[in-house]
Amino acid sequence: MTNMWEAAVEAQIRSAQERGEFDNLPGAGKPIPGRNLPYDESWWIKSFMEREKLPSELLLPTPLQLRRRVERVPDEVRELPTEQAVREHCALLNTEIMAWLRLPTGPRVVVRPVNVDAVLRRWRDERRSAVASPAPPTAVAVDRSPRRAWWPWRRRSAA
Repeated sequence: MTNMWEAAVEAQIRSAQERGEFDNLPGAGKPIPGRNLPYDESWWIKSFMEREKLPSELLLPTPLQLRRRVERVPDEVRELPTEQAVREHCALLNTEIMAWLRLPTGPRVVVRPVNVDAVLRRWRDERRSAVASPAPPTAVAVDRSPRRAWWPWRRRSAA
C-alpha cells in the first residue's frame, strides 16, 4: 500500500520537474541558512523577529522593557512641541509603570516612575540651548522618594 502511494508521489514530482515547475525557485543554488549551526530551540522566534523586523527588546520581561523606556524618555520628548505633550507622554509611561507595580510579573527589578518636573526642566533647557548648541544626553531623572514595598506583608498566624 505504501509503495503505491510513494510511486504516485514520485510520479507527480517527476511530471512537475518535466513541466519546469521547480526551475527558477527563490533560493535555488543557495545554501540552506543555518545548516552548519548547532540546534537552537528558539530558532523560529529569532527567524520570525528577523523576518518581520521586530526589535529584540520585545523578548525582555516587562520591568526591563519599562526601564528601557524610562531611559529613552529624554530622546522621545525632545521633539515634542509643547509642555502639555511632554506631560502627557510622561503620564502615559507612569501609568504603565504604576500598573506593573500593582501586579508585578517577571524578575524583581526596581522601576520608578518618571519625574515629570525634572523631564520638563530638561526639555525647557534643551529648548533654550537649541539655538546655541545641542547638549549631550544625560540620564533621566526619576522620582527618588521613599516608597512602600510592593509585595504583600505576610500575616503571622497565632499558633
